[in-house]
Amino acid sequence: MVRRYLVKGRVQGVGFRWYVQQEASALALRGWVRNTTDGHVEVLAASTPEQHEALHALLRRGSRGSRVDAIEVQDAPEIDATRLETFQIEGAW
Repeated sequence: MVRRYLVKGRVQGVGFRWYVQQEASALALRGWVRNTTDGHVEVLAASTPEQHEALHALLRRGSRGSRVDAIEVQDAPEIDATRLETFQIEGAW
């Protein structure tokens, strides 16, 4: 099961991507997290329904210093799962 999450609020510049990467890796998810140009954070994750529930709860809680106002969730095509490896931060340098 592949889902796309769009997290809105104060989620850039507060360690949110690092937090998501650490927590998602601990859950053994495959996918990525990245900032969007409009100030949100996007997550694409492949996992079981139970792992998605845990991820959603972690996203709602957020990192220290963040404020999560809303999370939009969409199912993504399963073909995306074939391209996903370990959970990583995209666009980090």
